[in-house]
Amino acid sequence: MSGSPAVVMRLVASAYAVAEKAGTIVRKVLHSGELGIVEKTGANDLQTLADRLAQQSICASLSKRFPKITIIGEEDLPSEEIQEDLIETGQSEEILQRSCPPEYSQLKEEEIVVWVDPIDGTKEYTEGMLFRRLLDNVTVLIGIAHGGRAIAGVINQPFYNYKLGAGTQLGRTMWGMLGLGAFGFQLQEVPGDRRIVTTTRSHSNKLVTDCVDAMEPHEVVRVGGAGNKIIQLVEGKASAYVFASPGCKKWDTCAPEAILHAVGGKLTDMHGNAYRYDANVKHMNSAGVLATLRNHEYYVSRVPQSVLQALKSD
Repeated sequence: MSGSPAVVMRLVASAYAVAEKAGTIVRKVLHSGELGIVEKTGANDLQTLADRLAQQSICASLSKRFPKITIIGEEDLPSEEIQEDLIETGQSEEILQRSCPPEYSQLKEEEIVVWVDPIDGTKEYTEGMLFRRLLDNVTVLIGIAHGGRAIAGVINQPFYNYKLGAGTQLGRTMWGMLGLGAFGFQLQEVPGDRRIVTTTRSHSNKLVTDCVDAMEPHEVVRVGGAGNKIIQLVEGKASAYVFASPGCKKWDTCAPEAILHAVGGKLTDMHGNAYRYDANVKHMNSAGVLATLRNHEYYVSRVPQSVLQALKSD
């Protein structure tokens, strides 16, 4: 490879290191026991000190190195001086050494939009002090979009391996890019004769349950976090992620969608239409989320008419 790596490869390499730093922050705050919880719109929509610090770290670190990219973060934070110890300057050497897919080799910083969810699964994070099993639900998401499409993503799972106990290296980071594939996990599929649906743990309603039932699943897995649900798909624990509700936002789905698409999967709204990730789109995924590793059309075809009428496509 001649010359320096393409901008987008340098951005993904930085996002990888920045996501790892954010994961460390998330663990450190939980370990301190001082979560600094505030309610945003209600008891199921929380923000913690870890959300605030992780977002500051991610946004400040990326904008310092890539000043012209657009970064959209979940948390509405005041402009303030960022502590120096929150800045991450490292990059993943492994990513830097990969060849950039030709279609993205000439991208400029100002053409790229980054969607950041500092903690996806905040509710599970706040409950993780009491219920350790919920910590698997927590992820840090950095999604990279161009031309309205999610083209690359990084997911950090801060508490991965927590079950193995003291002395275990906690956390893992996975990443993916269209045209390159996805890395940091072992791709697996649910056996073809099984339909396992993963859906929301804490945001259910009649539309959601009606839609899940219509898929005629052999099993339903209720877990927190959009990032975690996509991990269920790519690691063979679920066949479809079904969420017939407008609760999900672009920062929840951009990074997971890129990783899922990089291995041949698909994420759409309940009508089967793709979401766009331009800088000026509305943040809410108002027509729900339907994601699969395989057989997407089957699941789209099973969505009840009542759900399609209730959830208008953008």
